[in-house]
Order: sequence, then structure tokens, then C-alpha cells
Amino acid sequence: MSNPGDADEREITSVSDLAAYLESGCKPASDFTIGTEHEAFGFRRSNFTPPAYEGEDGIGALLKAVEARDGWGAILDQGNIIGLKGRGGASLSLEPGGQFELSGAMMADLHATSAELDLHIARLREVAPGLGLGFAPLGFHPTATRAGMPWMPKGRYRVMRAYMPKVGTRGLDMMLRTCTVQVNLDFASEADMVAKMRVASALQPLATALFANSPFYEGKPNGLLSNRAFVWGDTDNARSGIPAVIFEDGFGFEAYANWLLDVPMYFVYRGGVYHDVAGASFRDFMAGRLAALPGERATIGDFADHSTTAFPDVRLKKYIETRGADSGNRAMILAQSALWTGLFYDPAALAAAQALARRLSYPQILSLREAVPVTGINTKFGVGTLRDLAKEVAAIAAGGLKARARLNKAGQDETLYLAPLQEIAAGAPTQAEYWLERHSRNWGGDTTRIFAEAAF
Repeated sequence: MSNPGDADEREITSVSDLAAYLESGCKPASDFTIGTEHEAFGFRRSNFTPPAYEGEDGIGALLKAVEARDGWGAILDQGNIIGLKGRGGASLSLEPGGQFELSGAMMADLHATSAELDLHIARLREVAPGLGLGFAPLGFHPTATRAGMPWMPKGRYRVMRAYMPKVGTRGLDMMLRTCTVQVNLDFASEADMVAKMRVASALQPLATALFANSPFYEGKPNGLLSNRAFVWGDTDNARSGIPAVIFEDGFGFEAYANWLLDVPMYFVYRGGVYHDVAGASFRDFMAGRLAALPGERATIGDFADHSTTAFPDVRLKKYIETRGADSGNRAMILAQSALWTGLFYDPAALAAAQALARRLSYPQILSLREAVPVTGINTKFGVGTLRDLAKEVAAIAAGGLKARARLNKAGQDETLYLAPLQEIAAGAPTQAEYWLERHSRNWGGDTTRIFAEAAF
């Protein structure tokens, strides 16, 4: 959401204002960039428990140590440091259970994304051990109970914590015990946005299967490959999933804005305070009819904040976020960005991806989304499995990256970052399958072994 002082204070006069706000993200293809966001669970090296915010080994202490090391600016919430603003638009922030997130800067190519990730890993390796901490990028916390997770002191999380149990059975698990990786990508026009939103939405179940990395629940295998994706199945269906509007005739900026207006509100941020308006209508807010804030009217900044409280698998802001993947190791974080960059940023690749996506009906997409948490890449698809679809998609993405011809200092193009997905498509295990094999053959049932092996 907007940081204090950053909000757009223009009052909303109509839905057209919101469509124009989204449309203002359009940019020439020559200016397209790549932004990668990824989360990791903190753990105490002594006993693998999640660290609290407070204390000498807390997440707050970690943020202060990074602030001192890198000179990044503190983001405060009621006096608590809850994030850091870095250079070029990068930031560090906290998810509700202390999951540590790098929201990367918008980069020109995947080589720059790779370098940024390496700097982040180096930062954690330098700072975290002195606090007795480590960080493991996994899709769902492998050992902790919900009650065993801490809560971070962010005002918006207080509102969400009270509201989530009213609208689903797994919302608090989503907040506290999941980690994801997403890539943020640009669009040139409304038509370009529509094409990318539809391709990304149709292929999110495949992405969930490829990046599945959460096969444990409270220390034991849970019969799932992506428990993170399973949790999203009953978090808050009014604001999550794959909205039908994306595939309807006439979809565009205004249609998405109208969908967002029908997503119930969480809060209004005024004067440094989060006002709880959970369940209220943003349309009423636009008309000055919020009971909690009578006469107060919504601004573009409020709409931007509201857009962050909608959680579809593919989310539209002034760019597109693909959000259906479990967090994972370094190679898989980069592979997530490589997949969508390859599909989106070359016209021939995008056209091929559109043709492939059109083979999937909306009911098929929803059916796959329900199945992949359990069966992953082996989910039945056509006469084969999703692994067959993965081969097609990986080939299209590779062609798109090759056509971009962005080379590193060694003369390699961006296709090198697709290697993990190409291996899975060819038959290699997913991360979840790998961990289950380690659990049964090497760990003697001790799931805490995953922390050392998965840590950055």
C-alpha cells in the first residue's frame, strides 16, 4: 500500500477516474521492466522456531541491522519499523507472521534481477547469523502451528486478523504461514493488458504445479504438494481466485475497476491510523457514505490501497502481478520471473501463449486450480498431464527470451533462468517432491531438517 506521504490525494469522481489510473501504467515496449517479489520464513537457528518482532533476535532487530548496514530508509507504523525503502524502488517489508519480503526494483532484464537477488541473499547471510536467525523460502511453514506464529505490528494486519475468520476457514493461515514469489510486468495498452491478464490467469494452475513447494503441515507430510495453494481455496473468495471478469467480453481497465469496487473493504488510512471498515463498500466510500467516516470521500490513493487488499492469482495495478507460485530456492525465484517475461515480452511468444490459453475454458481453469495443490505437475490434463503443458509453455517462454537477446557478461541470454522449469517439464521432481523424498529417505521423519537445507 502507499507509504505515508506517497498517497495520491485526488478525489475520485467516477469509475472512469479509476480506469484512467490503471491505464496510466501503459508504457512503450522498449521501457518494459521486471519486478520480482519473494518471501521467506525466518527461523531461530537454535530451535527452528519463528522469531517474534520484539527482542534481540527479533524481526525488528533484523530490520534495524539492515538499516544500519545499507542505509535504507525506515518505514514506520505507529513508531515501529515495519519495512525499509531502498534504491530504485526496492523495499523490504514484513508479512503478518514475520515473513521477510524483498520487493525488488523494476529491472531491465533478468540478469539484473539475478544480481539483485544475490545481493539480497548476501545481505541476509551477513546480518541474520549475528542475530541467530536464518531464512528459508518455502510455500507454507513446515513445522509451526498457527498459534505458534508471531504477529507483526502493522495496523492493516490488525484489521485483517479480525475479519478473515468471518469469510473463510484458512485466512489466518494465509496471513501467517504462507510465502509466495511473484513477478510484476508491464503492458503497452489496454489490449496488451487484456492479453497478458488472460494468459497469466489461464496458466496460473500450471505455475502453481511447477513451483509447488509446501508438502508439510505442522511437521508431517500433509498429502499435498502446495499447501499454500490449498489455503487460498478458502481464504476469502470475494477477493481471491481467478475472477470470471477477466475472461468476459469487454474486459478492460474499467471492468477490472468495477470488479475491485465490489471487493469488500478492509480499512481506510487517515492521519497515520488504520480505520477498520471491514466489509464496507468502496462505492459507498466514493459517495461519502461510510458509517465509520461520515462525509469522507475516497481518493485515488485510497483506491490504490484498496487494490492491494484484493488477492486474485493475477492482480492488476499499474502493472500486472502473477501471484500463483510458492516461494522457493534461488533458481526457482528467477525461473518464475523468466517464465512470465518470456511469455509476455516478445510479441510472437505472447501470441503463441494466447493461442495455447484459448484451449482452456474457464471451468477447466478452475478445475485445474482445485486439483493442483494435491496432484501438482502430475494433474491430469487432456490425454496426459500438466507436465505435457509445461513442455509447451516452457518452449514458448524460451523462444521469447531468446528473441529478447539480452546477454550477460558471459554472453548468455536469459533462457538460462528457465532451466529448472525445463528440467521439471522433462520429468525432474518439483521442489515439493524433492523434499518429500528427503523426508522419507534422509531425515528420519525430522522435518526441521528442511530449514538448514532450504535456507538462503
